[in-house]
Amino acid sequence: MKKDSQYDINIAKLADKTHHFAFELDRAFFEQFEQQLIPDGRVHADVTLTKTDRLITVDFDLQGTVRQVCDRSLDEYDQEVEAHEQLLVRFGDQNLELDDNVLQITPDTQALPLAQHLFDYIGLALPMKKLHPRFQNEPDDNPDADAKLIFSTRPEGGEDDDNDDIDPRWNALKNLN
Repeated sequence: MKKDSQYDINIAKLADKTHHFAFELDRAFFEQFEQQLIPDGRVHADVTLTKTDRLITVDFDLQGTVRQVCDRSLDEYDQEVEAHEQLLVRFGDQNLELDDNVLQITPDTQALPLAQHLFDYIGLALPMKKLHPRFQNEPDDNPDADAKLIFSTRPEGGEDDDNDDIDPRWNALKNLN
């Protein structure tokens, strides 16, 4: 990814309160990442940053559409995306990524880069199976409809014949139904 300060927030100059930012993510945004997952899109990002002396909470609300390729027909289509994510940033002695949504930065950090987080949250909002809208109303292929039983440890009668091995004290529990 190229370095772009347009999606960085200067946290050093922010007061300890809640701040609101808005970003319009378009083709230029997606082209800065060396990837083929999202070639183009138009996504509006509302970012709410709450700063305190020990912690920064960044809430992301993303809505828009991105260009995708259908897994079935290889046709391009616009996929709607919507995501609501939260990033926690705490202050510590070194810069670390502690978890997927938890960062640690040093107190002298001037800017918080958001571009990679915005891109990741959009990518996570995409469905695993990308289908063109003309295929989305078709009934799902039921994988159990044509499934064949290959191996079973139970006899075909359905009832277990292992009742002889059960402790007789447990037989009283069968009558509770």
